[in-house]
Amino acid sequence: MNTKKIAVAVVLGVIALAFLIGMNAYQRSVQIDQEEKVSQQNDRLVRPHSPIFGPKKAPVTIVEFFDPACESCRYFYPIVKDILKKYPEDVRLVLRYAPFHRGSEQVVALLIAAKSQNQYQPVLEALLDAQPQWADHGTPNIALAFKSAQQVGLDMDKAAIQAQSPETEAVIRQEMQDLTSLGVTRTPTFFVNGRSLLNFGPEQLASLVAEEVAKVKK
Repeated sequence: MNTKKIAVAVVLGVIALAFLIGMNAYQRSVQIDQEEKVSQQNDRLVRPHSPIFGPKKAPVTIVEFFDPACESCRYFYPIVKDILKKYPEDVRLVLRYAPFHRGSEQVVALLIAAKSQNQYQPVLEALLDAQPQWADHGTPNIALAFKSAQQVGLDMDKAAIQAQSPETEAVIRQEMQDLTSLGVTRTPTFFVNGRSLLNFGPEQLASLVAEEVAKVKK
């Protein structure tokens, strides 16, 4: 009986190991594919309309594709801010939109309007703070999202006009085209100087940024 149990345990261990190896190989293939797409279409990573945090000419660029309704994006926001504080002269953050969740496109339009009023960061942070209240994936309460933006001083009358403008529609259309071309299918998706993350996590992001900063410091 004990021999059978040991044999079963060994077989299960081999299966688990094979699964992990297969998953790592798959993740690596996805990473290589994305990086090839980025290298071939580097102009799609940063657009003139993209919000930028940090020095515009910083040698290290973090590009984040995010959805304002994404819980993981909310989780990563303070982590990315800490990275920018750690490298105030060397790193910039470029935000791109990936409105995958229901209702997110309306909130993205609101963020675009906030940028036109020079209210981008306070509105973004208000939306993320209030995300648990408005961002139900089945039935999002967009009115609560708009209320949070108004509470930090956004002119909602102007924002409503801007959000529905052809310029805003063109920005969102461009974002969706770039998502498809670059193979971005989840949020947040990060690229650091064109390099994507093999493993998804704050430690991996911080490590990749540190590697790129070290390169430019040589």
